[in-house]
Amino acid sequence: MERNCVWDDLIAQTRVADFLSQAATTGTVAHAYLFTGPTGSGKKTAARALACALFCDDDGCGVCSTCHRIRNGTHPDVHVLKPAGAATYMVEQVREVIHDVSLKPVQASHKIYVFEEADRFNAESANAFLKTLEEPPDDVIIVLLTRSFDAVIPTIASRCQVVRFRPVPESVALGVLVERSGATLDDARVALAASDCVISRALDFLQSPVRRRTRDVTIELLKRLSLMDGHDVLLGARTLLSEAKAPVQALKAIQAEELIERKELLGKKSSTKPLEDQHKRDLTAREREGVTEVLSVTESWLRDCLVMSGHAPELVANVDDADAIEEIAAVITPRAAVRALEAVTRTRRRISYNVSPQLAVEAMLFDIQEVLRCPR
Repeated sequence: MERNCVWDDLIAQTRVADFLSQAATTGTVAHAYLFTGPTGSGKKTAARALACALFCDDDGCGVCSTCHRIRNGTHPDVHVLKPAGAATYMVEQVREVIHDVSLKPVQASHKIYVFEEADRFNAESANAFLKTLEEPPDDVIIVLLTRSFDAVIPTIASRCQVVRFRPVPESVALGVLVERSGATLDDARVALAASDCVISRALDFLQSPVRRRTRDVTIELLKRLSLMDGHDVLLGARTLLSEAKAPVQALKAIQAEELIERKELLGKKSSTKPLEDQHKRDLTAREREGVTEVLSVTESWLRDCLVMSGHAPELVANVDDADAIEEIAAVITPRAAVRALEAVTRTRRRISYNVSPQLAVEAMLFDIQEVLRCPR
């Protein structure tokens, strides 16, 4: 079947796109979905496409103001949530959602709540959410996203219609990036490595001089890391985090416009505190995404050192830095490269548990420096 533009954003997921678009067209959308699949498979893109298909007057044309706002994360009736606690959804956070669910939509016919990392509900927060998940108001749709079905608490999973996403082959992802951005294959490979293989984020990366600069700064620091003293390492961590936060300024400008629009729509006397609170959470999430991208660049560069040391240069992602990678690969052992990669994994875990990104990145750089100085 021929699909609307928003469904074309869903790469290599024809079955999922057909299923969801038909549900939107026929009015048979479920009250709760559980989207499962690997990172980069398009789960969040599908949730937003579903919102476009339901809210847009043209079934999700992809070009109208409604679709534009949904895609940019500024529509007042599309709520994307992440765990607010240390590696888990907090009961207080869930209760806020339950209260908001009871309110009427601001502009659209429905409200959609998208929960990222649905495997991070604990027993307490899950129990608080079960009744709302099972019987939300007729104008509310809940979409839970997770990499693994088995990681989600069974009482939550059993109340949702499960939609499974397949991994997107790297060759397909690279082809899409080249076609849509006009980038070279090497630049597309760099963007994909910096974006955890998420196509939408890779496209944004290719169009963002700020994010490309952050990637360059990260790699330059890694190349000098073995020669730096402790003070320089600390300054380097501070520089990386400052670079990672740069895209937040653009989001602040969008949020300011949204506040003005909300006041014009609802009147100056209406409270904008819920929206302001959401904006704060979105800013925090965007800052975390910036830090995550620094970690992804670091991880991809170290992985390149590993594959190069194993005499597989065709697998190198950061081809523009192949000479420096080759120099390190000549002396580093696979075991040492794995130790460096484990330092990045530990940092991701620490940040997920609300450890200060500054402290976590500092510790990571010192760990990697130790490996680069003793690469055996």
